[in-house]
Amino acid sequence: QVQLVESGGGLVQAGGSLRLSCAASESIFSIRAISWYRQAPGKQRELVAFITSGGVTNFADSWKGRFTISRDIAKNTVYLQMNSLKPEDTVVYSCNANTGRGQYWGQGTQVTVSS
Repeated sequence: QVQLVESGGGLVQAGGSLRLSCAASESIFSIRAISWYRQAPGKQRELVAFITSGGVTNFADSWKGRFTISRDIAKNTVYLQMNSLKPEDTVVYSCNANTGRGQYWGQGTQVTVSS
């Protein structure tokens, strides 16, 4: 079972930046893909971006250009860099690991963007 721990959320002013971290309990090479999702209260979870074990990345159109995804293999950590944040980015961000053996979720981290 893979454990994921997110961090880096918090309060930021509109136009600011945050970097979220998703630390995995095993080598991210063994994980097919790690994805970032976001979910607003009362709404469905949305895929933001993912990165595969081979380093291939992809983004949902809504966040291309503002968000980037990267990884530190030595730290088994995937990052979501969020720039030019808007009040509508105020949601909970969670990371997901698709291992092929199953899917695992972190506990989520709250991002709040003030106007």
